[in-house]
Amino acid sequence: MPGKADPDRSGLQQDWEEAFGSPPPAYASVAFLRKALAYEAQVKRHGGLPAATRRALSQIASGKPVEEAARRRLRPGAHLVRDWNGRSYQVEVQEKGFRLDGRTWPSLSAIARHITGTSWSGPRFFGLNDRTGGKG
Repeated sequence: MPGKADPDRSGLQQDWEEAFGSPPPAYASVAFLRKALAYEAQVKRHGGLPAATRRALSQIASGKPVEEAARRRLRPGAHLVRDWNGRSYQVEVQEKGFRLDGRTWPSLSAIARHITGTSWSGPRFFGLNDRTGGKG
């Protein structure tokens, strides 16, 4: 019914202010308030999102394209290991490129192509994406 207030709204608004330190958005529905408060309680109990995810979401909110913000960053010195056809390959991440067997490569995809002899997504081959490479 138009104009009739939900009796739960005022209690949820008070809970929101206690949880977040400010009033909820005026347009927020009762269902949204409940879900947001339940999520906040879960975060307090079990911990929140990983720092990298929070950073990516912040970048997206400030206008950075999703693909760019969500891309994993490999730090120089990190090592990636991949077993393929009975051999273990270890790649070191460098400032500019990747090192395998004493040789510097421009990309992980170039290394994956070298190892397999076929065209692969390097990040996928080394398990950096949700879908990992073949079982070789």
